[in-house]
Amino acid sequence: MGLQIQTLEVRNINDLDVAFGAATRAQAGGLIVAQTPPINSDLKRVVNLAAKSRLPAIYADKNWPDVGGLMSYSTNTVDVYRRAAGYVDKILKGAKPADLPVEQPMKFEFVINIRPPSRSA
Repeated sequence: MGLQIQTLEVRNINDLDVAFGAATRAQAGGLIVAQTPPINSDLKRVVNLAAKSRLPAIYADKNWPDVGGLMSYSTNTVDVYRRAAGYVDKILKGAKPADLPVEQPMKFEFVINIRPPSRSA
């Protein structure tokens, strides 16, 4: 497909400007933003830097489009918690955790923000 993957490390919130500068210099075509504590500590700043850098970004949960991010693709959190509660119920009723099947999420949400922030944000 001719894609080149570049990993930009963000160990703390102060690394964001450096990471976005590197992505801009590399003429990145877009971003996949990982869920990490430093990035999650200031969602709005990340969204604004992506917009200012003119980098379309996809995020790992629907909270990001709520604060102006372009789009997200993630599991349906309500469904995941509902299924987890079912496991807790079975365990509390005596089921052995090792005997329970491993499940993968079946419901996903793709959210597109039709009004992403302006570049001047």
